[in-house]
Amino acid sequence: MDIYLDANATTPVLPQARAAAIAAMSDDFGNPSSVHGTGLKARALMDAVRARAHRVLGVTHGQLLFLSGATEGIQTAVLSALTALRSRREGGEALPGLLLYGATEHKAVPEALRHWNTLLGLHLDVLAVPVDGSGRHDLAWLRERAGNAGLVCTMAANNETGVISDLDGIQDALSDSPALWLVDGVQALGKLPLRLNERRIDYAPFSGHKLYAPKGIGLLYVRDGAPITPLLAGGGQEGALRSGTENMPGIAALGAVLEQLEEGGTFKTSATLEAYRERLTEALTEAFPGIVFNAEPAMTLPTTLNFSVPGVPSSVLLDLFDAASIRVSGGSACGASKARPSDVLVAMGLAPWRSASAVRLSFGPATDMALIAAACERIRACGASLRDSCMTPDMQQHALPVDRITRYVVDGAVCYLVADPVSRRCVIIDPLPELTQPLTQWIRCRSHTLAAVLDTHGHGDHSSSAAALRSEVPEAFADGGDTDPLGWPLGLDDIRLGALRLTRLAIPGHTADSTAYVLDDGEGPQAVFVGDTVMPGALGRSDFPISAPLQFAPSLNALDRAVGRDTLLLPGHDYDSRYACTLNTEIPRQPLLAAALDGSMDALEFARAKAALERDLAPTEFQTMACGARVDRGGELAAVALTPGELDRRLEAGCAVVLVDVREPYEHRLGSPPALDRVARREAVALSALVNTIPQWLALGDDVELVFFCRSGNRSAQAARALRRLGLKRAWSLAGGVALWPARSDEQSPAAA
Repeated sequence: MDIYLDANATTPVLPQARAAAIAAMSDDFGNPSSVHGTGLKARALMDAVRARAHRVLGVTHGQLLFLSGATEGIQTAVLSALTALRSRREGGEALPGLLLYGATEHKAVPEALRHWNTLLGLHLDVLAVPVDGSGRHDLAWLRERAGNAGLVCTMAANNETGVISDLDGIQDALSDSPALWLVDGVQALGKLPLRLNERRIDYAPFSGHKLYAPKGIGLLYVRDGAPITPLLAGGGQEGALRSGTENMPGIAALGAVLEQLEEGGTFKTSATLEAYRERLTEALTEAFPGIVFNAEPAMTLPTTLNFSVPGVPSSVLLDLFDAASIRVSGGSACGASKARPSDVLVAMGLAPWRSASAVRLSFGPATDMALIAAACERIRACGASLRDSCMTPDMQQHALPVDRITRYVVDGAVCYLVADPVSRRCVIIDPLPELTQPLTQWIRCRSHTLAAVLDTHGHGDHSSSAAALRSEVPEAFADGGDTDPLGWPLGLDDIRLGALRLTRLAIPGHTADSTAYVLDDGEGPQAVFVGDTVMPGALGRSDFPISAPLQFAPSLNALDRAVGRDTLLLPGHDYDSRYACTLNTEIPRQPLLAAALDGSMDALEFARAKAALERDLAPTEFQTMACGARVDRGGELAAVALTPGELDRRLEAGCAVVLVDVREPYEHRLGSPPALDRVARREAVALSALVNTIPQWLALGDDVELVFFCRSGNRSAQAARALRRLGLKRAWSLAGGVALWPARSDEQSPAAA
C-alpha cells in the first residue's frame, strides 16, 4: 500500500466529493446559464455551494468567484490591482513605487507580479519582503516600505515549511499604507481561520485539490470595494468577472468538501493533527539521529514537517522513502523536478546543507491514525536501511555488501572508491570536498583500512580533499608514510587490495603531473582511472599553465600500449552521465584522438589543433570550469525507453531479457518491485556501481536484451545510454520505472492514502 504524505502538493478526492462530481456529470449536468429546468437545477447547486463557501470562510460580504484554482486566482488579483494602479497613473496620480511579496511565497506570486508589471507597462520595483530564520516576515522592513507599496502579497501558511504567517502583524504594518493586500489562502483552507471579515485582506485565492476536491476548481475572495478586472472575458459568467462555462463537477465536489468542513466528522481536530505530527516526529528522530527540523512546530500547521538529515541529500532521502512506498517531496511540487536547493529555506537563511537535504512531509486533515502508524513503521525501516548502507554516522553491524568500485559525482566531477571486502582495504581516487563526510562514514562504518588517497592530477576546477580526508580518519591509514604530491605512497610500485593490484602510469598532457591508475585483478587490466586525459566525448584540455600540451599525444599512445583499446577508462569528469569509455568507443567520435593514435598528426600538430578546439571554452551547465572540449554529446542515443507493454510483448515472444534494477542498495533493502506475469532473469546493480558489471554485459550475446529500471526511469535511462554508447545496442530503460510498473494480474492494487 502506498502511504501518501505529500498532501501540500495535492490530495486524493474525498469519496463524498467524487460522488458529487459524478452526480453533476450524470444527473444535474445542466449549464447554469440555461433558463430551462435542467439549467436552473445546476444554477441552484452552484448558488448553494457559493453560499456554503461564504459560511465556511466566515465571509458575510465581498465576492467569491469560482475559477480553476489558486494560480488563476493570483493572476486575477494581481491583474486587478495593477490595472487599478495604471488607471490612477493615467488619471494623473503619483503611484507608489513598489510591489512587495514575501520571500517565501509560492512562485506563482512573484512570477505574476513581474508578468503583469511588464505587460501593463508599470515598471514598478518588485521586491521580496525578507523573512527571519523562523520563516516569518520581517515586519519592520515591511512597515518601513508599506507607504510606498501598491500591492503586498503574503501567504497565510507556507506550502514547504507549514510556517503560519503573522497576518495580524502584517495588517498592523500596513495600517497606514495605501497598498492592496493579497493573501494566498491555499494551505490555510480547512486548517486555519483567515477571519476575512475582520482583516483588511483584499484578495484570497484557494485551490480545491489541496483539500480533497478535484484539480481544476478553486475560489477567489474579493473584498467589497477592492478593484476587480476579469482575466477572462466572454459569455459573462460569474457576474462577468470570470467568463467561461462553470466547472460544475468541480463546483459540486468542492461543495461536498465544504459540507464536511461545515458539519464536522470527516476532518480531524487540531489537537488530533498535532498528535499525529508528534508521532511522525518521534519516528523520524529515531530513524535519523541528528535530524534537524526546519521550522518550529509552534509556528507551523500541524500537518506539515520539513526536515534535513546531515550528510544525506534530499535526492537520496526521496529515493529512500519512495522505495518504501512513502510519497513525500523535496519542497514545492511545482519545482520538484528542478534539482536545486529550496528557495524557501535559502530565504530563511538556513545553512546550505539544510536546504540541499530538505524533505517535506505533509498529510491532510482527513488522515487517520492507521495511516500514521503505518508511516511510522516504514520510516523506521528507512532509517535502518540508510544505516546499513553506511550513510549515517552510526556504526552498523549489518552493513550491506561492498562493491569493488563505487562512483560518486558532484557537478560532473567524479570520485571513485575502490575496495576489497576480503582484505578490508580501500583506495579513494580524486576525492572531492563535498564527499569528505560520506567517505569518512563509509570507511568507519565498514572498518576498512585506507591504503591511499590519490589524485589523478592537480585539479583546476576544484580542490582535492585528500588532506582533509586523511585528517578525518588517521586511524584508518595503512601507515603514515610519505607520499608524492598526488598521494602515491613513496617506495611502492603498486598498491595491493587483496587480490586487486593498483599501478600507475604517467600520462602528462592535461597537466604535467597527470597520472593514470590501472586496476588489475590478476587476469589483466579491468579498469583504468584516467582523470581528465580521456573523457567520454572529450579529451582533457591542455591550456592551463601547468599543462604539457606537447606530451599529450605521446601519452595517449602510451595509454594505448599499456592497456589496449577495449579496457574501461573511468574519467575524472563525466558531464553527460556516460560512466565509462574505451579507446575504441572514442576513436570514431573524437578525430583528434584518432589522429594521435594512427600517427596522422605528430605531437606539435596535435597540440596546435587541440589548442584551437579549446579556445574560449564556456563553463559547464554546473557553472564550473570545463575540463575538456566536448565533441560528442551522444544525442542520437536518446531513444532508449521501452514501455511496459513492449517489455511484456518481448517476454511473451520468448526473447532473452535481463531486468537490471539500478536503484541503490538502500532502496533494494526496502522491497522488490512488483512481480511480472512472465518470468525474466533479474539482477540488482546500483547505478553507483554500474562500472563493475559493464564488461560482463558487453560480453552478452546479441540476442540478449538488457532492460534497466529504477524508481522513475531517469537513472535507468542513464545506464541504457551508457551501455548503448559502449556498443550494447539492445540496452533499454523501462519507461516510468517502478512508478509505472505493470502490476501482476493477481496483485492487489495499492490503496489511496
